[in-house]
Amino acid sequence: MATGTTAALALARDTLGVCERVLRPVLLLAVRLWLAGLFLQTSLATRGAGPVLGLEPLAFVEAVAAILLALGLMTRPAGMAAALLALLVHFGPGGQSGHLLCALLALGLAVGGPGRLSLDALIGEGLRRAPLPLSRWPERIYRAVERHGMPLLVLVLRLFMGWLFWAAGGAAGMDTAALVSAAALAPFMTEPATTAALLGAGVLLAVGLAGRLAALVLLAATLAVALGGQAVPEHALWVLVLALLLVGGPGPWSLDAPIDRWLTRRFPAYDGRPAFSLEGCPRVVIVGAGFGGLAAAKALSAVKARVTVIDRHNYHLFQPLLYQVATASLSPSDIAMPIRGLLRDQFNTRVLFAKVTGIDLEARAVVMGAEREPFDHLILATGARHAYFGRDEWEPLAPGLKKIDDATQVRQRILLAFERAETARDPDEARRLLTFVVVGGGPTGVELAGAIAELAKQGMDKDFRAIDPAGARVVLVQSAPRILPMFPETLSAAAAAALARIGVEVRTGARVTDMDETGICIGDQRLPAGTVLWAAGVRASRAAKWLGCPADRAGRVAVEPDLSVPGHANIFVVGDTAAATGPDGAPVPGLAPAAKQAGRHAARVITAAIEGQRHPGPFRYRHMGSLATIGRDAAIADFGRLRLSGHVAWWLWGAIHVLFLLGARNRLSVMLNWVWSYVSDRHSTRLITGPVPEPSEPVA
Repeated sequence: MATGTTAALALARDTLGVCERVLRPVLLLAVRLWLAGLFLQTSLATRGAGPVLGLEPLAFVEAVAAILLALGLMTRPAGMAAALLALLVHFGPGGQSGHLLCALLALGLAVGGPGRLSLDALIGEGLRRAPLPLSRWPERIYRAVERHGMPLLVLVLRLFMGWLFWAAGGAAGMDTAALVSAAALAPFMTEPATTAALLGAGVLLAVGLAGRLAALVLLAATLAVALGGQAVPEHALWVLVLALLLVGGPGPWSLDAPIDRWLTRRFPAYDGRPAFSLEGCPRVVIVGAGFGGLAAAKALSAVKARVTVIDRHNYHLFQPLLYQVATASLSPSDIAMPIRGLLRDQFNTRVLFAKVTGIDLEARAVVMGAEREPFDHLILATGARHAYFGRDEWEPLAPGLKKIDDATQVRQRILLAFERAETARDPDEARRLLTFVVVGGGPTGVELAGAIAELAKQGMDKDFRAIDPAGARVVLVQSAPRILPMFPETLSAAAAAALARIGVEVRTGARVTDMDETGICIGDQRLPAGTVLWAAGVRASRAAKWLGCPADRAGRVAVEPDLSVPGHANIFVVGDTAAATGPDGAPVPGLAPAAKQAGRHAARVITAAIEGQRHPGPFRYRHMGSLATIGRDAAIADFGRLRLSGHVAWWLWGAIHVLFLLGARNRLSVMLNWVWSYVSDRHSTRLITGPVPEPSEPVA
């Protein structure tokens, strides 16, 4: 229970920290622009229409302050001037709450600074590095003012906003109308339940108890009124102030502060500190940082164990989008994240960059060449590699997609085919170079074939002069009677029709019998081709040989119902390396969600053994659905009773894949690349990298 509480609290703090780092600069920019607009408007008119009325003798000061605030240049002096101007209006005739809020927001910019999205931030970074005398003194003064002044300012903002909504509930007396316009308060005074909620949220915000929750409730109420067509200028200021309190919290002078300190003492991991000593803790080794291994490592983040993650790469790869790297739609960095970065906040976890060569079962150690890593519990999540069904000599001729290196090499092959066809003097050779064959009609093969066809017909339509890229021939070869056999027959037919619409030739019931550098044999038919790609099958890693246990035809380890290895209750195999079955006897598919679920289950079994809890029982795979994309605006989705195809499935496929990506930067980068490709019909990463082989040699 304590472990779950610590993990939940740590997740909450991490989420709030990310929100503050990302949203606070944006909110400060919005505050600066809003105040700049108000002051600029009132400086150019004899009578202002906003919360800050025009002061004719000080119109020039208003204009200068507005321009500086908008640029984020000399923000602190400009904010102080703006605050003084707003206070002059507030204490003059006709002063209202909007004037005081403007003054407080401007004072906040003067005390706390403009944030990262400003010219001051850029100039300050340069001054910190410049060898100028006294260049760091302004920054030290600003930090001292911020350290001592911001808690007081946040307290004043909380009290004032709490009082406003207390007044909106009708409990502040008749004098409220002197400072708050009736139009601003009237929409909140409709229902008794609404009034009570506003009174309670106002009190909580004022005292700083559950301050963020109270600010969220009040912000939602204000936005509901504004979007309902009853907005007045005061509401915009209320939204900005409440959003700042929601993101930044109620401050150190609040009831939430001692609660936060108590949680930190009670649950050290809540503050990012080690929750326990690692001395003498059981050793858990995870080999492989794919979907299964990473899920297991994260599930063990709060367990009293020394976790070691070993991988021969230093990155976690989102394999479902690897084909888009191969077809120049995405960059490798868009779908890969450093493993150390993903696990850096787990104090009980370390990462080793090494290649595992074996398992010493007697000594309970993972062998990495001359090095050994001892373990008490072991999770093997080593994935799978390409299977050529006994024809391994085909591998250099028809590469597959499992690693970033594979994707960049495939991209080189595809782009080189167009470049060499442009310079080919023989028309037959040009046609051969522009013939692409994809072997295998599973999801990877279908997606790869569709992406190549779209690249040829839409991505490079005006880039060449001697050839027409749209004339490229893409052939998908499938030995089974239909493509995507794991999907219902209706969806397979829809996928085949979508491939035909974009010009992909689908050959089902066909087997590859031979291939060389100039083409491929499908049955007894010879097909000249410049590029052959393999998506027909996979074979598990050498985990079964390391363990000395039986394996199926694909090399997968036959595991117990709880994913442990027979005869070794402390060793688990997950993901593509395991031949696991569900309670109904159906095999667990080799999908990313299945690997994640298996990794988390193995971690639960290990946690139960370490903490002396009851065994969680057998692994139960929960199928969340299957998706595959064919091309632009075409995809299929199978969620059991719900089956989709076409535009809706394509948008759903994109949303789910963006959601499953790790890292906000990767999600944003992938979305922007997709939007650009969708709007412009261009692929942004058509780069030929690495050593380029001679035309007479096989492209590798």
